[in-house]
Amino acid sequence: MKEIEFTIVDFQSEKYLQTVELRREILRRPLGIDFSEEQLAKENADIHLVGLLDNQVIACLILTPEVNHKIKMRQVAVDQRFQSQGVGKNLIAFAEKTARMNGFLYMHCNARETAVAFYLKNGYLKSGDVFHEVNLPHYYMSKML
Repeated sequence: MKEIEFTIVDFQSEKYLQTVELRREILRRPLGIDFSEEQLAKENADIHLVGLLDNQVIACLILTPEVNHKIKMRQVAVDQRFQSQGVGKNLIAFAEKTARMNGFLYMHCNARETAVAFYLKNGYLKSGDVFHEVNLPHYYMSKML
């Protein structure tokens, strides 16, 4: 496989719009839901990370800054053709490096039950009881950076 470039993209840029489509395909359509305009508008203050292959978005995630040096990782998606090939692992590593460079010390996420093993392998700790978000079981997971 060619080298994947991990980078930050601007809100509302062409690459950002590709992330919306990827997230829609991987995270939303299987559940029969979509983004609202309000949900997307709130992403203007977030940090948008992508994995690019041949200048096309094949992976993405969002970092939402919070208080007390915390940052939330959300909307992690990898194109199905590239899953289980290390793309997600490398994207998470890039996100952690980006967060550290921006002064964040603690990253957390609400992980779908199906993704818990992935996050555990990447050093995240699961805490608390299962809860439901978008009608799916999730767990709170976190990592000191």
